[in-house]
Amino acid sequence: MGSRILVTGALGQIGTELVEALEEKYGQGSVIATDVREGNNCRILDVMDAAGIESLVRDESITEIYHLAALLSATGEKNPELCWKINVEGLENVIAAANAHGCRVFAPSSIAVFGPDCPSIAPQVTPLNPTTVYGKTKVVSEQLAMTTGVDMRGLRYPGLISYKAPAGGGTTDYAVEIFHAALTEGHYTCFVREDTRLPMMYMDDAIRATLELMEVPSEQLGGARGGYNISGCSFTAGELVASIQRHLPDFTCAYEPDIRQNYADSWPNDIDDEVARSEWGWAPEFDLDGMVDAMFVGLQS
Repeated sequence: MGSRILVTGALGQIGTELVEALEEKYGQGSVIATDVREGNNCRILDVMDAAGIESLVRDESITEIYHLAALLSATGEKNPELCWKINVEGLENVIAAANAHGCRVFAPSSIAVFGPDCPSIAPQVTPLNPTTVYGKTKVVSEQLAMTTGVDMRGLRYPGLISYKAPAGGGTTDYAVEIFHAALTEGHYTCFVREDTRLPMMYMDDAIRATLELMEVPSEQLGGARGGYNISGCSFTAGELVASIQRHLPDFTCAYEPDIRQNYADSWPNDIDDEVARSEWGWAPEFDLDGMVDAMFVGLQS
């Protein structure tokens, strides 16, 4: 029997596109999309329901779980207890089911694992002292990947940019919102400073990295398996505006930093992903202008 895949958080920013890619690769009948909300071809599954996860994994003979259900950074800080509960206890429920039925697990990490003491270009191995609860939950996730006995893998996703699903309550959401505002209003008020440089990635690269990582034989992966650094392109809010203005010369942007500026300031400017490149051949395809061009094609099609 081939792969049988369960996706949690399937209606989120990553899930929407990952489900599509998995169905294309493995066939629609092999992918079970779940979320806590109702949606097209999506079953209801609460990751806090350990018994529900276990019975779904058993009844559907699941072989791989892509566990995307989580509260993101900006949303999680408003409700830290819930963030911890969903992001850590939810993951533990998934791991328990995977352990019982021999599944492999993909559990995303994030650049939010880095803290203010991280070098501006984040190395793969560095002290992880995040300032956000969300970041702390991702550090736990990376540690669990090394200690549970389950074949569990993760990527430290940078800010992800996509036109197919709305942004999900993260600190890098401005880089998605700005495109919609540019096309509808011709103006955007950005919640980080113009000179705020953050690691970003076009969603196509993120999905490809996810699928590629899960194909690699387990013995090829080293100690970074729970959270590989992967870099796409690093740019400032101002550089993003300038790239958008190649398409819309009259587009304007104002900068009014809010609490999310603090989260952004605690993260690195760029990512050193040499370990992912050498262990499983990671390489991004989209630079800033390429990503902006693709976003406009997608949003205007």
